[in-house]
Amino acid sequence: MTLIASISGIRGTIGEPNAQNLSPDEIARFTCAFATLLKKNHLPPKVVIGRDARPTGEMVSQIVTGSLVAMGIEVIDLGLSTTPTVEIAVPMENAGGGIIITASHNPIEWNALKLLNEKGEFISEAQGQEILKIHKQGNFALAGPLEMGRIFPGHGYMEKHIEQILALPLVRKAAIEKRNLKVVVDAVNSTGGIFVPALLRALGVHSIIEINCNPTGLFAHNPEPLKEHLQQICAEVKSHKADLGVVVDPDVDRLVFVSEDGELFGEEYTLVSIADYVLKHTPGNTVSNMSSTRALRDVTENHKYEYHSSAVGEVHVVRKMKEVNAVIGGEGNGGIIYPQAHYGRDALVGIGLFLSHLAESGLTVSQLRATYPNYFMAKKKISLTADMDINFLLEEVELRYKDRKPQTIDGVKIDFDNAWVHLRRSNTEPIIRVYTEAPTQTEADKLGEDMVNLVLKIASANRD
Repeated sequence: MTLIASISGIRGTIGEPNAQNLSPDEIARFTCAFATLLKKNHLPPKVVIGRDARPTGEMVSQIVTGSLVAMGIEVIDLGLSTTPTVEIAVPMENAGGGIIITASHNPIEWNALKLLNEKGEFISEAQGQEILKIHKQGNFALAGPLEMGRIFPGHGYMEKHIEQILALPLVRKAAIEKRNLKVVVDAVNSTGGIFVPALLRALGVHSIIEINCNPTGLFAHNPEPLKEHLQQICAEVKSHKADLGVVVDPDVDRLVFVSEDGELFGEEYTLVSIADYVLKHTPGNTVSNMSSTRALRDVTENHKYEYHSSAVGEVHVVRKMKEVNAVIGGEGNGGIIYPQAHYGRDALVGIGLFLSHLAESGLTVSQLRATYPNYFMAKKKISLTADMDINFLLEEVELRYKDRKPQTIDGVKIDFDNAWVHLRRSNTEPIIRVYTEAPTQTEADKLGEDMVNLVLKIASANRD
């Protein structure tokens, strides 16, 4: 499997007999390139690291740590942690950057280095390109024996993260505790199994049913929190007569809820509902990426504020949020970015805000969902083969729908009267992602299938 270097980090498979996977040598070289960039920009020679629970994490962490020390960089090691926890720890430690060792929603054979700047935010595209250039050149300036970095454990950051969430004015612990909620948690046997129950207890939730919360990294199901992977928690919510279910991905930056009736609230509606709550109390604009539901636009305009879209990827969403002074934003995959906390997708912050919204509304989760515009989305994939020219394929789709004036800032997005379709190269896998949204699930599925078939037909014709 070829390495994928993008705004979502450096990721690849581990353990395959392929010289182009995420090998120990590549891990060390990319880490040294990152350290070189910190030194070049005269940033503090200190890096915060943390990892999810997947089995390769400890090995990758040791290589990253050793490489940073060899470059004369001090390491603050949070150990098993979450992506948003590392993000808040970087500025708290006055570090020059951070490295999160996680492949997020990818299967167990994948791992990755997510790279953060001194603000605890994802590095820019320009910085990413600079790291790739340094990596290619090699010739890293290793430290001498007296200038080596040192390693320090980062103690107490789960507690610090939770304290920060409890301090947010819109997180209403008293209201949550008064609702006496029963919550089922599925953390796919990663670090959310430690962090989510701890947060819920701190918020005043006393009845917590934990499934797949042992952080072994042996994922109990496909770690991407999609409907087809979440049948267990949907059944558990109903059998326990719980008020809701909470699902996070392996590094806890994506958040999905299950209603009391065992139906998914919808990962797209995680952001919609939290934005609705925030906008009720805070004037301002919203941002989501181009592949997210129109419901956020509808809710934002209902509050008399402006909605803006960005290219897919946290760094693009954050840039747009800063540009338009958005008070809430994120991505339709359940990623919540709340600037009052920090500029990063944070499922833990999302839980605090959603439970506050739910508690103050007096509604059940399904009743709350019914207050929002009803759109249906389909998400499909086209696996890329060596003979596929993705730029050609997207250009051909754009040409065939030129009368619809497609948006091309990130792949190709085509807006129809009551629906849309978005095709783009994945930042994390060797695939084309095909997102569709329509007034019914049947229409969304058909639009997605038609577009997949069109792309494959174009690819076949070009191959011939």
